[in-house]
Amino acid sequence: MSYTRRIAHNTIIQIIGKTISTIIGVVVIGMLTRYLGQAGFGQYTTIMAFLQFFGILVDMGLYIILVKKISEPEADADSIVSNIFTLRLISAVIFLGIAPLVVLFFPYPAIVKWGVLITTLSFLCITLDQVLAGVFQKNLRMDKVTIAEVVGRLFLVSSTYLVIKSEAGLLWVMVSVVLGSLANFLLTFLFSRKFVHIKLNFDFTVWKKIIKETWPIALSIAFNLVYFKADTIILSLFRKVEDVGIYGASYKVLEVLTTFPAMFAGLVLPLLAGAWAMRDMEKFKRVLRKAFDFMVMIAIPLAIGTLFLAKPVMNLVAPEFTDSPRVLQLLIFATSIIFVGNLFGNTVVAINKQKTMMWVYLMVAIISLAGYLIFIPIYSYFGAAAMTIASEFMVTTSAALIVCLTTKIWPSFKLFGKSLVAAGVMALVLHFMAGDNLFLLILVAGAVYFVILFLLRGITKEMIWEVLRIKE
Repeated sequence: MSYTRRIAHNTIIQIIGKTISTIIGVVVIGMLTRYLGQAGFGQYTTIMAFLQFFGILVDMGLYIILVKKISEPEADADSIVSNIFTLRLISAVIFLGIAPLVVLFFPYPAIVKWGVLITTLSFLCITLDQVLAGVFQKNLRMDKVTIAEVVGRLFLVSSTYLVIKSEAGLLWVMVSVVLGSLANFLLTFLFSRKFVHIKLNFDFTVWKKIIKETWPIALSIAFNLVYFKADTIILSLFRKVEDVGIYGASYKVLEVLTTFPAMFAGLVLPLLAGAWAMRDMEKFKRVLRKAFDFMVMIAIPLAIGTLFLAKPVMNLVAPEFTDSPRVLQLLIFATSIIFVGNLFGNTVVAINKQKTMMWVYLMVAIISLAGYLIFIPIYSYFGAAAMTIASEFMVTTSAALIVCLTTKIWPSFKLFGKSLVAAGVMALVLHFMAGDNLFLLILVAGAVYFVILFLLRGITKEMIWEVLRIKE
């Protein structure tokens, strides 16, 4: 099976799974915004953002290094995965264990502090699940991860429904979050046993090699943390809890959408890392350019379409959060930039330029923190959204320049122009169909975009046939 088909089939499987998970996620968000209201959902958002702050620290770049290491020729997958899993478990216990203590020093109500303590268990499961996903990405068997995620979401929505029906309150909502994450992790762990035999492994020679390679990524992630999550934390400290709820409702849409580029970039990483290690530059160029074209093909209509669909989307998710559509119209540009940024961020690791990228993350962290502290007290969630766009743009352009200057490979912008034209036609259709059913608008917009792109030869019959053929 060609690289295009292998990646495409895994991507299609994940798109189906992510679509199901997204629908369930939107249902859960809709249930919570209606049940908790702006203030309660603001507290929920604060709990999740606070733990995400520590959850990102736990990462330490171990997931990316795992995918890269087991993709190298003659890699001992069992040893690598077991050692990295053990490292991840220890780092999770340390950093997530600190979170319930640190939150005591913040001026949050008691219910938020208790919520952080309970939900720490959810983030422990999430961070262990994430590192195991690398095993499936290397073997291009993301269908297993997709099944586990859907099962976890079903546990989440059913337990959330029971909490709301019994009017148990916010803390029991957080318990339902824990149950969903636990179900997801346990199923992923069981599926992983087909590919690797995981055990707690304390081979300090391997640890030393892994840490030597991962420390620049770990520092980069720490800097990345400032611009990626400081917005919600600073918003919770400087503005009322209702503002956090409005921003959080829109940001949830961003978080759902950005799982897709991370998923796709993860599928491409083993191919890029393997080609770079073998110095197969022709394959490296082919994979990178096709991946860039695909990301652009999705990111452009997503950004333009959401300008017209933000209001009906947020009316579905959080009907009483009046400013959420305008916040989403800003955040969607950050989301589209993240599509391309994930690809180049992963490629930086594939070509061993993470030390260079570390300084970029430091610079962006300083600029973003200053921007959040200046603009959030004045402009609230609009200031947070604007700085998020600026931060993602700086990171993505920097990563792209590092990759292109190092490899001497530059992406083609032919499809970029064709996608803009197709998205422009799609925007006209959405303008004249304003007020129609949201799901009808999405279906029509997608059909118009891809038909125009096909007519412009942005997508060809050969490409479609290659993706659809399943031939070993």
